[in-house]
Amino acid sequence: MPTKITKVSVTPQFQRFAKKLHAADKLQVDQAVRTIMLQPEQGTVKKGDLNGVFVYKFKINKQEVLLSYRLKEEDLGEDLGADSVLDELVLLAIGSHENFYRDLKKSI
Repeated sequence: MPTKITKVSVTPQFQRFAKKLHAADKLQVDQAVRTIMLQPEQGTVKKGDLNGVFVYKFKINKQEVLLSYRLKEEDLGEDLGADSVLDELVLLAIGSHENFYRDLKKSI
C-alpha cells in the first residue's frame, strides 16, 4: 500500500532533546527524518511493550543515535480509491542507546 507522509509531529520528549543539539547535529536529525518520510518502513519494528513503534539508527559525530517514531494512518474513504491513506509521522524520542528503550516505554 503506497504511503504518503503529509504531516510530522513531535512529542515533548523529542523536542527537549532536539533543542539541545548543535546546528550541525540538527541537520543530521533533519536528514534522518527526511529518510524516514521517504521510506517509513526504514526503521526496525519493535515488539511487546513497544508494539507499533519503529526505531531508526543513524550516527551523529560517530556516535550511534536512535530515533523512535510511530505512523498514524487515516483512511480517506472510497472517493479517492483503496490506496488513499495519509500518514502522519509522530517522532517519539531521540537519544543514545543507554536507557533509550526504558525511557521510551515510560513515555508511551
